[in-house]
Amino acid sequence: MLKVAVIGGGSTYTPELVNGFLARTSELPLDELWLMDIDEGRLKIVGEFAQRMVSARGKPFKVILTTEQHKAIQGTSYVITQLRVGQMPARRDDEYLGKRHGLIGQETTGVGGMAKALRTIPVILNIAQDMLKLAAPDAMLINFTNPAGLITQALSKHAPNVPSVGVCNVSITTKMMIIGYLEQESGQIIDPDQANLKTLGLNHLSWHYGFTVGGKDIWPQVIDGYIAQLKAEDHPEWDPRAVEVLRMIPNYYLQYYYHTDKKLAAQENWPPSRAEEVIDIEKDLLRGYTDPNLVEPPADLMKRGGAYYSTVATQLLNAHYNNLGVAHVVNTRNNGAVKEWPEDWVLELPATVDRKGICPIPAKPLPPACFGLIASVKAYELLAVEAAVHGDRDLAYQALLVHPLGPKADKVQAVLDDMLTTHKKYLPQFWQS
Repeated sequence: MLKVAVIGGGSTYTPELVNGFLARTSELPLDELWLMDIDEGRLKIVGEFAQRMVSARGKPFKVILTTEQHKAIQGTSYVITQLRVGQMPARRDDEYLGKRHGLIGQETTGVGGMAKALRTIPVILNIAQDMLKLAAPDAMLINFTNPAGLITQALSKHAPNVPSVGVCNVSITTKMMIIGYLEQESGQIIDPDQANLKTLGLNHLSWHYGFTVGGKDIWPQVIDGYIAQLKAEDHPEWDPRAVEVLRMIPNYYLQYYYHTDKKLAAQENWPPSRAEEVIDIEKDLLRGYTDPNLVEPPADLMKRGGAYYSTVATQLLNAHYNNLGVAHVVNTRNNGAVKEWPEDWVLELPATVDRKGICPIPAKPLPPACFGLIASVKAYELLAVEAAVHGDRDLAYQALLVHPLGPKADKVQAVLDDMLTTHKKYLPQFWQS
């Protein structure tokens, strides 16, 4: 029996994930999809909508709802984590934590990302421990929960016996953007399965440096077209000169590092912050999900973000289950793929996915202009993981001190105290006597 468990099944993303499984029933013979969430109200709304979706397609698999993690994980082959400790109010607190101190307020990077990591890592590691005891042999944990790379780093270090991988939709969104550009230029349709994007770095801190279609390298065409597009815009996303020099496309999240002043200026227009926007979007989505006639995800789900989420998730499971040996951009342990960088670093890069697991594809290191930033943020990640696991305030202090978006040295303690107090109910490891 093929069983998949989704921890955080009450997420408004879940219907899109269900659609992904419905689209692959001929390849991925799913028997049971278990949706687990501690928020019983949200689980009921989202779960019953998911059940209607599956029923409308002839019930190819069962959708089972539970608030008990052990039941969800028992006998499962795959566990997908898409949870948010503290839900959206905690994300809002993360954003305003940054704003209060004149820092970037964001859920995956800077002080907000660190706060979320400290709350989330113990919860994910607990799931991994339950998998060791209850799941099918060699069951895989697929983590979508942000900060995805940092959480995968924690799993790699503290749950090494649980096969795990971190996934993000940035790479596939970039891939589809490039395909759209190439199709417009050539007038020819490109099969996404024949296209591969080369990416390297950390999650939300990566650079795209290559693109092939049918094995043919067409990166010069892609990057030259992108530079020309930037030069033609009045307010380009990136300085064209920077892209010309690097010959790479930066991950969108690098704006927080390269254009910090612009992001800080935008925060001055809050409210609403992004969390506050999403809170309103989710109210409307959940209201719509209660419609007994609704059997397809509504168009407004795209306002929530996460484009191609179902594609990323189900493609990865399909590649592993069916031993396809195809490449996917994931967050996984380096293991010598970039031999100049430490083996134990979790990187975001293409990897071959088959029944043996996740095998990163060898790549050349990024240039020093990129590596310097990567090294600083990876140092932060390694410190934050240990701080979260052990409730160590000194390590948390060091993590803030080394982060490029963190506070000045004389402000670190004030920010840390604020962070731990703001999220005290979700950080018991830091408050033990």
